Amino acid sequence: MDIDEGWRMTSTEQLTGERTDLLQALRRHRGFLLQTVDGLSDEQAATRPTVSGLCLGGLIKHVAGVEHRWMLFAVGGAEAMGREEVDWVGQFQMAPGETLAGLVERFQEVAAQTDELVTTLDLDAAHPLPQAPWFEPGASWTVRRVLLHLIAETSQHAGHADILRESIDGAKTMG
Repeated sequence: MDIDEGWRMTSTEQLTGERTDLLQALRRHRGFLLQTVDGLSDEQAATRPTVSGLCLGGLIKHVAGVEHRWMLFAVGGAEAMGREEVDWVGQFQMAPGETLAGLVERFQEVAAQTDELVTTLDLDAAHPLPQAPWFEPGASWTVRRVLLHLIAETSQHAGHADILRESIDGAKTMG
């Protein structure tokens, strides 16, 4: 099953406390990230104000892409995740023609798909991780572990985004 089929599944059962907790944590950190781009122009969102080369629009794009790919993994394992090509450099930048509004819209679409999947997927279902130098060979992750990873990833990048925003116009979104 691909993510486009999986996110449309519905469930009549109530969310468990664990599912509610996971979703609330993920939504909170997504909110922090989105708060950092509130009121910015496309030009500001594409600005790289630090030596890192990161821009706010690129962080929104990256987090949406990462969340999308990990949910492909949650539904169909490494093979499903691997079907999505990754632009390892471009995923952190705003490409010509991309707008902040468009990137935020995509981010929100991915978030809605993930939220729906969290209500239906077996949190104990596990898949072997893709082969990569940053993963332990032969390791598997459960859907629960994927969600915890997404919370950490989103939180980390919300912190990066806060620094970038403060560098652009002095606004502090998290402090």
